[in-house]
Amino acid sequence: MKSVNTYVGQPIERVEDLRLLRGRGQFVDDLHFDGMLHAAILRSSVPHGRLLRVDTTAATALAGVVTVVTAAEVGNPVPTIPLRLAPMAGLIPYEQPVIATGKVRYVGEPIAVVIAESAAIAEDALELITLEIEALPPCVDTRTAAANRSLLFEEMGTNLAATYTAVLGDAASAFVAATTDEFRVCRERFDTQRHTATTMETRGLIGVWDDKTQHLTVYGAAKVPFASRGILARQIGLPESSIDLIEGDVGGGFGMRGEFYPEDFLIPFAARHVNRPVKWIEDRREHLLACNHAREFDCDLELLCKRDGTILAIRGQINGNIGAYIRANATIAPRNVALCLSGPYRIPNIYIESTMLVTNKTPTGTYRGPGRFEGDFFRERLFDIAAKDLGIDPVVFRRHNLLTKDELPSKLPVLTPVPQQEELDCGDYLQTLDRCLAEFDWSGKVKLNGRLIDGRYHGIGIGCFIEGGAVGPRENARMVVEGDGSVSVYVGSAIVGQGLETVCAQIAADALEMPMEQIRIFHGSTTYVQEGFGSFASRSTVMGGSAIIATAEKLKETIRTAAALRLNCAAEDIVLQPGLAISPDGNAVRWPDLAPEHLQAAGTFSSTRRTYGYGAHAAHVSVDPGTGRVEVLDYVAVGDVGRIVNPMTLKGQIVGAIVQGLGSTFLEHLVYDQEGQLLTGSFADYLLPTASDYPNIRVYDQEEYPSSNNPLGAKGAGEGGIVPVGGVIANAIASALGVQPRSLPMSPSRVWELINC
Repeated sequence: MKSVNTYVGQPIERVEDLRLLRGRGQFVDDLHFDGMLHAAILRSSVPHGRLLRVDTTAATALAGVVTVVTAAEVGNPVPTIPLRLAPMAGLIPYEQPVIATGKVRYVGEPIAVVIAESAAIAEDALELITLEIEALPPCVDTRTAAANRSLLFEEMGTNLAATYTAVLGDAASAFVAATTDEFRVCRERFDTQRHTATTMETRGLIGVWDDKTQHLTVYGAAKVPFASRGILARQIGLPESSIDLIEGDVGGGFGMRGEFYPEDFLIPFAARHVNRPVKWIEDRREHLLACNHAREFDCDLELLCKRDGTILAIRGQINGNIGAYIRANATIAPRNVALCLSGPYRIPNIYIESTMLVTNKTPTGTYRGPGRFEGDFFRERLFDIAAKDLGIDPVVFRRHNLLTKDELPSKLPVLTPVPQQEELDCGDYLQTLDRCLAEFDWSGKVKLNGRLIDGRYHGIGIGCFIEGGAVGPRENARMVVEGDGSVSVYVGSAIVGQGLETVCAQIAADALEMPMEQIRIFHGSTTYVQEGFGSFASRSTVMGGSAIIATAEKLKETIRTAAALRLNCAAEDIVLQPGLAISPDGNAVRWPDLAPEHLQAAGTFSSTRRTYGYGAHAAHVSVDPGTGRVEVLDYVAVGDVGRIVNPMTLKGQIVGAIVQGLGSTFLEHLVYDQEGQLLTGSFADYLLPTASDYPNIRVYDQEEYPSSNNPLGAKGAGEGGIVPVGGVIANAIASALGVQPRSLPMSPSRVWELINC
């Protein structure tokens, strides 16, 4: 993208921060409407059972209660939540009804919604609802689910909802042929724990129904408002044109926020049902209980290598515990963990099966780096174990097997049953590894491995990664020249706290060759553009930014055409300068003077080719053998993300992602007992990292290999920071203690057990 402004590439402070830091943000709970009611949701306390009776008589009679909504009020059939991404017809029977009917399948499933004059009254009324549930045996882990002794969906006859298969080459033949001492097979089992994203602001919704116009407005949308509007329209029986989803400020998304949940139907339905505005704000316990969980996978993998460390094949099975239902994006992590297990490495033969097993736990979805965080932990741990078995330095092992720049693009495995073929686009994986080693001082610190210093064992670990981004098929934008000469830019991308308002303004200012201060960004709501695809899968800058570039070119042509009529010359002879259109004879007209002619343009960027950022991370840890506590002494991350739009916001994304990854590696764990009850339902039990926990994080970003898949040359960069963390830290702990971690989280008690058992 050629520009005279060069805002793109500059470390510009976020334009949204001043408003937010002054407390002038507008989150959904800041909104109030005349006559507004409040909702509270009765959730199942039984993990698995037949719902025989819901008696709301006493609750309805409580003063201040307007109504109670159950499946009976919603009607028959009760709508279900469809898959938004990677749908498969065979998964439709596993979709979640928006409110329990006939059966409950996890603790936290909505059974009834109380609508009252205040949130307190609504909460009190929940205690007055009588339930009769016939308990059924729960299953909470993949092994129990696979045995099919207790079926969540009896009509299906199995708890195995689907199996993805990723195939490249012929892994079976490679293993059969490996019969001499020249080859070595490393077989290991690994698992990652269930946890979830915890945003600064919990979910919230306000439904407003206008009976006169038969129009529904929903506040609190995030991430994918257009997709959510389409789902809601079909469920509630309205045309999409009769529904608006409005996005305000959002305190983080991380894949969890903004997907379609039961509440996304229930609150708008309730507003229409009572013909008054209805607000619902989730509390923290509800968040941990009812929002999409993630990450719970176990695997059995085999790696085939030559004695010199050359990888020949990998095969195995990965099992995903996806909880009680298939919700809007439940297929993505099981898909990614199979598709991307090979990462940036040359593995000619791959056969991976990735299963989706339903259990009596909260349904799962995406969480920053879905499937890739888990897959990187499996692969990088397997590589370190294999290298040790072969007597090869782990860095040498990786360098020997990383794809070279001349081998790119390189195809990933073919995925079925949803046919998919992707390829890694461009880059130099060895370059980022070498820089990471240099910045980290690997050659100096490797001498610390296993040393006891001041009562702590020291160790270092390394890992490489890829980050897929720029998911299509398209994104849209619209630009309007305002009367003061500024330009309003409306984007289909959503903003969930990631700084996109600033990045979009930088891109638009360069594309229009005008000051950034004259650009205003409007985002996310269904009222701004005809179609939008939102923010997920590291797509917003690439897809949304490229749509802005396309729209800017159209707007400039529109300005030239309008100016040519005013200046009596050909449109192609008009020269545009910031705020001015100039004819060949030197006459000029200001953009503000053309604004009454309603200068605007809409544009689209379409692409089905993903981008792949990449890099390497290294960590230095110390371990207290008496307590199992691990301290991160140094953490270095090097990544190439194509063209960097804003180095400052990029660094914030990477550091934040690494801290989330460290929380995932050390602390966060949604623990269930064997009866299907969640034991970590508050921040007293579900621990999060704090700003002071991990101060020693160093980030080095590169833009050596811009992507050719989009005019910006950018690659996705919102998730790469989290992807390799679990494997890197576990490798460092292994180097410190001489043990082989195979499970996350690396909590003090688990590390202590590795030392002493």
